Amino acid sequence: MDDLLGEFIAETRETLDALAGEVVAWEAAPEDRARLDAIFRFVHTVKGSCGFLDLPRLERLSHAAEDALADVRADRRKPDAALVSAVLAVIDRIGELTDAIETGESLSDGEDAMLIAALAPGAGDARAVTLAASSPSAGPRAVSRSIRLPVELLDRMMAGVSDMVLARNELARSLRDGEGGDGGLGIEAAFERLSQCIGEMRDAISRTRMARIDTLFSALPRLVRDLSADLGKLVCLEVEGGDVELDREMIEMIRDPLTHIVRNAIDHGIESPEERKRAGKPPVGRLRISARQAGNQILIDAIDDGRGIDGDRLVQKAIDAGLVGADQAASMSWSRKLDLIFTAGLSTAREVSAISGRGVGMDVVRANVERIGGLVDVDSRPGAGLRLTLRVPLTLTIIPALTISLAETYFAIPRSAIEEIVRRGGRAVRIDRMGGGLVASIRGERLPLVDLGAVLAGEPGRADERAILVVLKAGGGERYVLGVDAVHDHEELVVKPAAPGVMAAGIYAGATLPDNSRPMLLLDVSGIADAAGVAAGEEAADAPAEVDAAEEELLPALLFRDLDCVERAIGLALVERIEDVPAAAASRSAGRMRLAHDGRILPLFGCGAPLPPDCIRILRMNDGTTQLAYAIDSVIDIVSIGSAQGMAAEPGPIAGVALVEGRPVELLDPYWLFAEGVAQAVSRETGPLCLIVDASDPWTRQVLGPLVSAAGYRVAFQGDEGGAEADVVIATGSAPPPLGLAVPVVRIRSEVQGRGEDDDSIYRYDRTGLLDALRYRIEARRASGRRY
Repeated sequence: MDDLLGEFIAETRETLDALAGEVVAWEAAPEDRARLDAIFRFVHTVKGSCGFLDLPRLERLSHAAEDALADVRADRRKPDAALVSAVLAVIDRIGELTDAIETGESLSDGEDAMLIAALAPGAGDARAVTLAASSPSAGPRAVSRSIRLPVELLDRMMAGVSDMVLARNELARSLRDGEGGDGGLGIEAAFERLSQCIGEMRDAISRTRMARIDTLFSALPRLVRDLSADLGKLVCLEVEGGDVELDREMIEMIRDPLTHIVRNAIDHGIESPEERKRAGKPPVGRLRISARQAGNQILIDAIDDGRGIDGDRLVQKAIDAGLVGADQAASMSWSRKLDLIFTAGLSTAREVSAISGRGVGMDVVRANVERIGGLVDVDSRPGAGLRLTLRVPLTLTIIPALTISLAETYFAIPRSAIEEIVRRGGRAVRIDRMGGGLVASIRGERLPLVDLGAVLAGEPGRADERAILVVLKAGGGERYVLGVDAVHDHEELVVKPAAPGVMAAGIYAGATLPDNSRPMLLLDVSGIADAAGVAAGEEAADAPAEVDAAEEELLPALLFRDLDCVERAIGLALVERIEDVPAAAASRSAGRMRLAHDGRILPLFGCGAPLPPDCIRILRMNDGTTQLAYAIDSVIDIVSIGSAQGMAAEPGPIAGVALVEGRPVELLDPYWLFAEGVAQAVSRETGPLCLIVDASDPWTRQVLGPLVSAAGYRVAFQGDEGGAEADVVIATGSAPPPLGLAVPVVRIRSEVQGRGEDDDSIYRYDRTGLLDALRYRIEARRASGRRY
């Protein structure tokens, strides 16, 4: 019985996570029979299970809800706000009782009768009898440690264990036989196989911890519904990216921060309908929550079209509260002003309410996100709304990091905190001493310079002698430069807590064991900032006016050795990350090189030299909408360059040549690369419309239509709606063009020969001729002043 009860609790809790949102959606669209049926099935299933498991309270509640929903399904009752509130209240109580059964706690049954009575027609709004523990904003619920896994994943893990056993046996046999005469190649091959099996098993086990983020989003519709009703506001919630997967524990860690952000958006951000009308906005406010994966991070955006944050008003509140000095406030940038929203004890609420206004909130949000290795970014303009972005790692244990060293001691820095890496020297970087401290000027911007050796050992800093400067952004918003001796590889590191004495220092985030098996510590970027006395808002003053124009034009670029051993460079802002991929992932298909990676197919570019046979190092580039890969040999450095001084003779992957440390280096042309990556001259949504006549011929639909569509044109067939808006007609054989349609006509003939003297028809398999004819006709029409 205990096993059955545990199964009932797990199933009920899993369904409850998504059901509240379904009820709210059903309220907005009462005619949606599918959602009504889903809600009915849930309460029906709970009622049946409770009768078998002897849970009378749950049975009474679910039975009452089932009766009310059955009346709606039979059209004996119309759903209204009161019924929806009553059903939500019952569902809340079912969730509370489920938790109480699991924990063994007792829960008073005094309100059960009122909840059941509220389901009756004309009973009024059930929210009046819903307990504060029933609110979706209640304290965090204990997380069940049990998980459900697909059988396919378990099969994959079992197969992985079998492969590991075989690889272990092979390695043991090689060790038992000794080095032999193969120079240790047998042992090396066996070790490589075992390493590969372990890596695959790690990936499989990581998948067991992953869950769709819609389990986090499912509670938001209910939260938005209740809060907007309490505040007298109209809010439309849009949710995107629910299929993104994230570590299950990570989802629980960001549940409270996201809930607080949504509450703030509705309470502080979105105005009342009357206020929105006065501001020229629609009465219904918009709140958009979306998730997407960017590399090894998950980005969660919360965007509203409310009143936004008035940075100047926020600064004045901080001055009045004694949190910021007037002189310090006068030199703040706009982004620095917005960052004050995360200051403890500072609130923008005009009055204290049950929802907010006590100055405890956004500072806790940032602290909770930073605790899991994430960051919070804010962007806002008064009257135009607010955008908050949570950047969190995929898992709690594996973090993308950069390895650095200081005096032969290696450390790791979370990659999410690194903005830029520059080499000391040159006109773009200058180090000055101000007020007893060091300041680094990087392309005219001045930032505090911290010596890692001084922070670790408490000795006088030698940051002005360090070869590499790493620009960091700490969680509190402060930016500073860290001086180190060398920068090494990007790695995916498994991070574990270090010894208590080490963690107590406040400058380490954990310990890790990289591929070289040398233990090293992960640096806490915020802790180093605190230890060095770098506080938010104390960014160095603007660069002096004597910085020359040439210095201001320099931009960071990635210098690399290409596969043909030529040094080339590309703008650093476009490089999302550098990674190694198996050579088998690259192949030529559909006439171009492509890379199958991270569940998608990317265009793969290169200098034309042969690809390595085993492993390819790629630059993963992203322009905000399009991603592509460029194969290289190795990364050399991050440098600062100006614009190209010698332009390429013709369009291609090379834009020109620039001087890097006194020597000429070819620059990749990102415009050309991304244009080729998109490989579509016109948009399929807004491009010219081609009307194909004689749609009864299967060839026109199965061959001609797909060919024209693949070239980027919209396609319609004679008789389709919208064909009268065509920009060009394609007629096969002797088929006449539609009457009343004065547009250019391209004729297709089926024979290779047979074109008359005045016949400009195109052979049906002359692809180039057909596309050239379409382009010519449309350009001629555009030149005549028509739409195209």
